[in-house]
Amino acid sequence: MKILHTADLHIGNRLHEQSQAEEQQMTLDWMVDLVQKEEVDVVLVSGDVFDTAQPSGQSLKMYYKFLTDLVRTNCKKVVITGGNHDGASVLNAPKELLSFLDVTVVGKISDNPAEEVFEFDINGEKVVIAAVPFLRDQDIRKATSGQHFENIGDRFKEALIEHYQEVGKVCEEKSDDQTLVIGMGHLFAIGGETSTSESERNVYVGGLGDIGADDFPKIFDYIALGHLHRAQKVKYDQIRYSGSPYILSFSEIHHKKEVVILSSENKKFTLEHVSVPVFRTIKKIKTNLEDCLLQLTSMASLNHQLTPWVEVVITHSKPGDNPIYDIYKHIEELNIEVLKIGIHKELEHKKIERVPLKELENLTPEETFLELCQLRNLNLEEDPKMKDAFYEIYNKVKERT
Repeated sequence: MKILHTADLHIGNRLHEQSQAEEQQMTLDWMVDLVQKEEVDVVLVSGDVFDTAQPSGQSLKMYYKFLTDLVRTNCKKVVITGGNHDGASVLNAPKELLSFLDVTVVGKISDNPAEEVFEFDINGEKVVIAAVPFLRDQDIRKATSGQHFENIGDRFKEALIEHYQEVGKVCEEKSDDQTLVIGMGHLFAIGGETSTSESERNVYVGGLGDIGADDFPKIFDYIALGHLHRAQKVKYDQIRYSGSPYILSFSEIHHKKEVVILSSENKKFTLEHVSVPVFRTIKKIKTNLEDCLLQLTSMASLNHQLTPWVEVVITHSKPGDNPIYDIYKHIEELNIEVLKIGIHKELEHKKIERVPLKELENLTPEETFLELCQLRNLNLEEDPKMKDAFYEIYNKVKERT
């Protein structure tokens, strides 16, 4: 039996207001071909199928095409869970219809943990999958008057662990010592390495609900996680983030994108990390103006399937130069797009060596907050409560919109 683990598709994501539909479609098509070539039996998608709770018609079309293409392969089962970016109602709406195509969807938890556990017979081998979606505070923790912030964090973490334990008990009831048991989750596990990407910001304000590798039920042979975009293990090889299959932010340009294929026989399994092809070159250039222009020319001279995207940071320019004008003028005839330009100017003030001048409209809310903290010389590591407060307000605003 072969199982492919992926997550964080973020269909519909825009990078500096540029649609990533082309590279996303090419990556999903590649994944379908891989499933066919490797004779994958089960595909797991651990949350954040879409980038927003209300995806566009184009994004929905891409999603349904991906599923129907998978069904046409030898793949026998597809299991999809909701993430913090997904609208549970959007994912769940067609779940009954998709079930006839052997596609199982769990957009949100119910009152019965057993509804998150599924058992399949694949080529004579039994597998039990705990399809746990993103767990929201209001879904698993009952409010109690008089709770302090710290108590709320502790209680939510306890509720999170308790939910996984309840799901684990259902898995135990449905399995024996020859059954492969797989857990799914969309959360931040302690030990995972994050980036500065807004879309993978800590989904639990101020670390609420952060759980460690040893907090998961021991019944799970493999845990397929989503939320962090960098492919990585969490303490143990069998607890893994697959990472997103393509770059979603300039902070991810050094990530090696992959999917994980688990090959199992009689409960023993091996893991294979399959690199995802790069369909669009995305690069950050931080240098002086003269060198920047040379690098842009060099990049454009190479063969690319899709037009490369670049973020530029100019560290130094000569008096009289107009870096923004010069850069855009330079690339007029080149097959390259510069999505963002930042300019660092040297200041005499001892406390501030460099001040990045960026257009506010090009910054995410999180980037704006971090820029302001840097300019005010605020150390968020020494005073994490300010960052906690920001995420608390930001998440509430996101939920309302």
